[in-house]
Amino acid sequence: MRKQYRDQGLTEADLAGDPYTQFAHWFADAVHGGVVEPNAMVVSTAGADGRPSSRTVLLKSYDHRGFVFFTNYESRKGLELTANPYASLLFPWHPIARQVIAGGPVERVSREETEAYFRSRPHGSQLGAWASAQSRPVSREELEARYEELAARYPEGPGGEEVPVPPHWGGFRVRADRVEFWQGRENRLHDRLRYDSGDGDGIWSVARLAP
Repeated sequence: MRKQYRDQGLTEADLAGDPYTQFAHWFADAVHGGVVEPNAMVVSTAGADGRPSSRTVLLKSYDHRGFVFFTNYESRKGLELTANPYASLLFPWHPIARQVIAGGPVERVSREETEAYFRSRPHGSQLGAWASAQSRPVSREELEARYEELAARYPEGPGGEEVPVPPHWGGFRVRADRVEFWQGRENRLHDRLRYDSGDGDGIWSVARLAP
């Protein structure tokens, strides 16, 4: 199962001065290029035992400080990021033959940032953050019963009590110090250009990697 990539190439002259600006350009291309959920990314973590795990998570914001997603801090990824605060992100934009891979140290976002995002979520998603003890074994019946109990306690609409932000739920920011932009090319001679900021001082070097 092979596909011959024929999209235009990526040269050093094409790149923005920093990876976050470059990501913004490519993200806009993905949004307008037919990519379904372009903010979907594979987040890879590893615990204290070094064993890696991956899952798909939605990117919720990004700026020059890093890439942000939200989760249950007591989930598998939450516990692994507490024990080993580093992550790798992969944006698989297959319809436009592009990938972005970003990695670096991870920190929790401020509680104010978490609360602001939680308030922007649909009511059902707010309840779901309480109903699900993420990554722990559960039956479907038990999960739905928890949700129904919460829905009765916090009804949606005027006069309903505001759903509180769970103390065990919040955001992580990946402060990427290495970001690779991958462009598919013919004959597997892909373009791979990687930004590197080894000391995190905001000064980026760029290297071309063999495909």
